[in-house]
Amino acid sequence: MLRLLIPVVHHEGALQAARHAAFLFAERCVAEVELVEVLESPDQRRTTAFHFRSVLRRKQTHAMLSALKQTRAILDDAGVPYHWTRAFGPVAETIAARAAAGQSDAVIVDASQLGFLTRWWILAKLWRLSSTPVTMLR
Repeated sequence: MLRLLIPVVHHEGALQAARHAAFLFAERCVAEVELVEVLESPDQRRTTAFHFRSVLRRKQTHAMLSALKQTRAILDDAGVPYHWTRAFGPVAETIAARAAAGQSDAVIVDASQLGFLTRWWILAKLWRLSSTPVTMLR
């Protein structure tokens, strides 16, 4: 039985990854899922030159909470046991650290809402940083 790590990195959520985890749970392949809401620091973007950091953080947190709610609803409907945490930092580094700390057996990243370059960058960095197998869903 696997322990999966599903990072929520986009304001659209990780719906495909949650559906995949629900399918694997129904097939008795998954024991537990860890949802990690990954929030990047607003300082890493150029928008801080034009907006207050507190406003950017509040908007990001609000968008990610609605995404997390949708993702959690899929897991709840399927009866998948899970727990969620919030982590701050660069996306790839934070996911790799959480996978190592939580002793996850696999990481499933929902990249359906990410652009090609962002998807490629995150996957390449995760493969380099993590010893945990990474699956990216498109």
